[in-house]
Amino acid sequence: MKIIFLGAPGAGKGTQADHVPVRLGIPTISTGAIIREAIKNGTETGLKAKKLIEHGNLLPDDVVIEIVKERLAKSDCSHGYILDGFPRTVPQAEAIDQMGLNIDKVVSLEVDDDVIVERMTGRRICPDCGRTYHVHYNPPVDGKNCDKCKVELSIRADDAPDVVRSRLELYHD
Repeated sequence: MKIIFLGAPGAGKGTQADHVPVRLGIPTISTGAIIREAIKNGTETGLKAKKLIEHGNLLPDDVVIEIVKERLAKSDCSHGYILDGFPRTVPQAEAIDQMGLNIDKVVSLEVDDDVIVERMTGRRICPDCGRTYHVHYNPPVDGKNCDKCKVELSIRADDAPDVVRSRLELYHD
């Protein structure tokens, strides 16, 4: 099964995509997660991406397409996958055709921008294990540290209100 989850940043693509692979036994390919890992590891692509993302900009299509191509070539994708947030642009959608990918289902998550801003600005991340919390919907037990690692939670740079609104504008454009 090859599935695409579409929607604005913060619409819940990753959250929903986390539930489906368990039932179908397929990986979720999240360009955002791959890019965040590159940033964390300080790779050349990661450093370039960091500057763009912190200002609410999207990565160039050719970079994102190459990242997805490389990931889909791995053996765990041979029986299917979920593309989380790819494609985001017309050139990325055209790349799906050029790669010869036959997509079975597309799920589009539609969420009001104000709800997305509330979700993203309240999101907190454990810098050690990557576990995600929310100040209102899924707070940690003590209110500030990861329940698992006991490390203080952080706010992603791209979850700042002005950056979230900028990302939403880019998405809608």
